[in-house]
Amino acid sequence: MKIEMLIDELQEIVDEAFTLPLSGGKTVVNTERIREIIDDMRSNLPIELKQAKSIAADRTNIINKSKAEAERLVQEAEDRSKTMIQQADEKAKNTVKQAEERAAALVQDSEIVIRAQQKASDILAVADKQAAEIKGAANVYIDGIMKKADEELSKNLADLKKTRESLKNYQLQGGKRQPVRQKKTNQ
Repeated sequence: MKIEMLIDELQEIVDEAFTLPLSGGKTVVNTERIREIIDDMRSNLPIELKQAKSIAADRTNIINKSKAEAERLVQEAEDRSKTMIQQADEKAKNTVKQAEERAAALVQDSEIVIRAQQKASDILAVADKQAAEIKGAANVYIDGIMKKADEELSKNLADLKKTRESLKNYQLQGGKRQPVRQKKTNQ
């Protein structure tokens, strides 16, 4: 039997029940038959409802996987950023060391010392500029990874909301399937 027929049969039992005198409107129904109908309804629940329950149970798993992926991407970006910053710092230190060594060798003549100090300042400025550029690139890279993680989480959340809405609509329609409406995308 279909669910609708079982519901109609329940309605018929309630409609045909007789009212007890002096009971304030209480009626007598065949409880055994009502239990049988309820058991039949349970066994005839549509497969979509069972699938919806399964989807609802899986939502935590989907969210946890998305969070783990986002955390992995952020950690990867942080690790790469640290590596880039360390390389920039080492390069800057090496450049400074080279400049200091050159300056010490040129201390003999004041004109040479002045030129060496200017060259060391230029090298330090270039090293600082390169370090700033590398740090900026690392920040852009991290931002891109975090944006990708955010988009993935947003997509998964949108899919989850769509599934929940579908389940609500299904329940509101009394178990009747509704045609799937696809949203138009602007491309």
